[in-house]
Amino acid sequence: MSQTIKAAIVGTGFIGPAHLEALRRIPNVEVVALVEVNQELANEKAQLLGIPRAYVFDEMLKQADIDVVHICTPNFLHFSQAKAVLESEKHVICEKPLAVKIHEAEELVSLASATGLVNAVHFNLRYYPVVRQMKVMREKGELGEVYNIIGSYLQDWLYLATDYNWRLEPDKSGDSRAIADIGSHLLDITEYVTGLKITEVMADFSTVHKTRLKPLKPIETYSGKMLTMDDYQEVPINTEDHATVMLRFDNGSKGSITVSQVNAGRKNRLNIEIAGSKANFEFNSERPNELWIGRREKANEQLMKDPSLFHREASSLISFPGGHNEGFPDTSKQMFKEVYAAVAAGKQPESPTFPTFADGLRELIIGERIVESNRKQAWVKI
Repeated sequence: MSQTIKAAIVGTGFIGPAHLEALRRIPNVEVVALVEVNQELANEKAQLLGIPRAYVFDEMLKQADIDVVHICTPNFLHFSQAKAVLESEKHVICEKPLAVKIHEAEELVSLASATGLVNAVHFNLRYYPVVRQMKVMREKGELGEVYNIIGSYLQDWLYLATDYNWRLEPDKSGDSRAIADIGSHLLDITEYVTGLKITEVMADFSTVHKTRLKPLKPIETYSGKMLTMDDYQEVPINTEDHATVMLRFDNGSKGSITVSQVNAGRKNRLNIEIAGSKANFEFNSERPNELWIGRREKANEQLMKDPSLFHREASSLISFPGGHNEGFPDTSKQMFKEVYAAVAAGKQPESPTFPTFADGLRELIIGERIVESNRKQAWVKI
């Protein structure tokens, strides 16, 4: 890339600044604009984050020099914003989920395909080098035939009844929470690493806190003060805190995943174990530089992230030598490097290495079937 590619970021919650930080580590990419719900907030956040220009969404779309737009807003805005970006002939990187309804995601996939513009969904957890290494080892026959898959994604940020966030509100987040929010990452990695497709699901959800206490003012207002019951509104909760899903795959093998946002002490622990006929792979995102390889006939192995020990296809995601840990912020950087190479080329590749709108649609379909399975308490085909 010789010419500078100019980007805009829409939204400044947790993930918008994470996109910004990753983009600032890629040569010849410049974040020139920040977008928020009103001009005053956009100005304030742009100044805080050191971004030269601030807009509301419709004004940003009119800026001819902006090449790429990163959509980092609450879920219910993804469809309308991604559609508008494509229609304004700009490349788009959207946070997951791609949309909250399948028909919306289908429309985005067909629109993106018709335009030929670069389109990506931020399934960044694929970009831990160890995850790519597992995929490449499987492709080279080092795992063997897949026998079964066990996965979990555990967090504790919604552990207390007083923990509150927009993701708890279905009109902003969608009908599923734990599955849609973190389960989608785990399911994406499962299919990505194994090369298998999930064909049927059987789900069971639980909502631990049937009601939660929503702060009536921004939490920051109370820093250093004790909250009283008068500061809260009781809100009924209809989305899952915890879910267990049994899986059937297209090669006849079986699996299960558990996701939870109410497991004390588990801050952000994605764990996947893939049992094969030659070995067993285990990856834990809280120890992202290690791959555990289980053996029957000899000692187990611990493979540390090291470009000299990884397959070439996986070492391309490593920026530092062995023993120099890389983590969550690096996953976005490595993903954006691949996406922006496509942007520099001017169009979506024939076989993209990065997760696309089509992958976003796939995860939405699986998620909807999981919700349907829980409702029916029955196996549901994908």
